[in-house]
Amino acid sequence: MRPRRARRPVVAALTVAASLALAAPAFGHAVVSPPVAEPGTLQVFTLSVPTEREDRLTTSIELTVPKGFAIDSFAPARGWRRRVSSTGSGETAVVNRVTWAGGEVPTEEDAVFQFNATPSSAQTYTFKVRQTYDDGSVVDWDGSETSDTPAPVVEAKSLGGGSSSTVAIVALIAGTLGILFGLMALLSARGGRPVT
Repeated sequence: MRPRRARRPVVAALTVAASLALAAPAFGHAVVSPPVAEPGTLQVFTLSVPTEREDRLTTSIELTVPKGFAIDSFAPARGWRRRVSSTGSGETAVVNRVTWAGGEVPTEEDAVFQFNATPSSAQTYTFKVRQTYDDGSVVDWDGSETSDTPAPVVEAKSLGGGSSSTVAIVALIAGTLGILFGLMALLSARGGRPVT
């Protein structure tokens, strides 16, 4: 009976650690979400870029758009000016680069921008993001997945009728449930006493 009781906290701790490990890649990096999208479907995407430097402000974000990822329109970003570089004109215009400037995002907060776009085909789209701080220093989010500054990636593939928002919601719920079950197991192992 005693050894089984001793295993409960270990299992609970591993469950919590696994849940956090699955969620970890979403924090502390520039990301475009949802990370999985339906090709040929217009949907809302969000670019989120963290201000990681202590006592500094993010003042400019530049997004380079990969070929075949068609941005249709932008949501207003309060406090920011937007400059769009594109080829062509009118309805055939193709957005190549977007720069948001004039805003100020402090340490441990994210600069967040939204746009409607359509990934044209089933493939992986890799974005480049250039972040400028108020002291003129620059962070280029264009590295490999294992680097300190990985490039944001969106994988366009058929979702079998489910929308990308549904996939994101299911993933969020699964992660939250994993954490809750881990904490419940930890409380149960401690005989119902609060964790201190």
